[in-house]
Amino acid sequence: MGYRVAVVGATGNVGREMLNILAERQFPVDELAVLASRRSLGTECSFGETTLKTQDLDTFDFTGWDIALFAIGSDATKTYGPRAAKAGCVVIDNSSLYRYEPDIPLIVPEVNPDAVEGVKNRNIIANPNCSTAQMVVALKPLHDRARIKRVVVSTYQSVSGAGKDGMDELWNQTKGMYVPGQEKDPEKFTKQIAFNVIPHIGGFMDSGDTYEEWKMVAETKKIVDPAIKVTATCVRVPVFVGHSEAVNIETEDFLDEDEAREILRTAPGVMVVDKREDGGYITPVESAGDFATYISRIRQDGTIENGLNLWCVSDNLRKGAALNAVQIAELLGRRILNKG
Repeated sequence: MGYRVAVVGATGNVGREMLNILAERQFPVDELAVLASRRSLGTECSFGETTLKTQDLDTFDFTGWDIALFAIGSDATKTYGPRAAKAGCVVIDNSSLYRYEPDIPLIVPEVNPDAVEGVKNRNIIANPNCSTAQMVVALKPLHDRARIKRVVVSTYQSVSGAGKDGMDELWNQTKGMYVPGQEKDPEKFTKQIAFNVIPHIGGFMDSGDTYEEWKMVAETKKIVDPAIKVTATCVRVPVFVGHSEAVNIETEDFLDEDEAREILRTAPGVMVVDKREDGGYITPVESAGDFATYISRIRQDGTIENGLNLWCVSDNLRKGAALNAVQIAELLGRRILNKG
């Protein structure tokens, strides 16, 4: 017996990826509804070999539905998320709306699967920020072995993290460099993104950190361990899909780089590609379309007593969003709903 599943925001980048991953992983779906705003009503969406037309989210009745995967942003989720949860449908939300509420679980299934029990509080589970999700998959097995004290991370985040408008802006600005009359001024981003990097994702806070940087701090603490100290610098780069991170880790106990490499090789969701030769590492282009979080460039940091450096790459539309949401749904099915 399978589930009745609704994908909310099915016409967006993440919503379409959710449909792809549900099909690829053969999630046990008995009935599927694809929902969008009224302006997208009737838009066709693919689910495996099936084509579905979007239904109106505003009038949809969630009663009798098991799971709703939300990919519509915080403002809309504030309206429709509680409506679905009240109707008895478990909401798995990709926005930031519920991530920091103490009674709502924030889950990366490879890291804190037991947190799924918290769904009983409000019938809502939060999906973490894309940059956090891939990093904590790498941190958790190392933390279990040597207790991580501090993390310094610099991210190199693709434009797909800003949605379709971000991808379009990179494409149009790149064309404008070579085609006279097609120059494109920044609209989605604060500065030109083509052939450039922008050290600014999210609004600025009083501390000087951006909201994206604060998210990585708060979410790592909630998912892995509140005692871990995290400092982040988040940068937008002219890459269409795939986030990269340079991660510096300080541990309580000494952890040799070779042992760290072997720990990560056996860690769930992780693929180690770490050869000290030309091309012996993974770049975001190679991660696009894959499920894994790739780890490369594992090495000792000799400037502190117990330090490691590593390079972490993942498809942000997959592990950073849609894949993690579907994995939560799978976990929910095994632990809570007991169907399929």
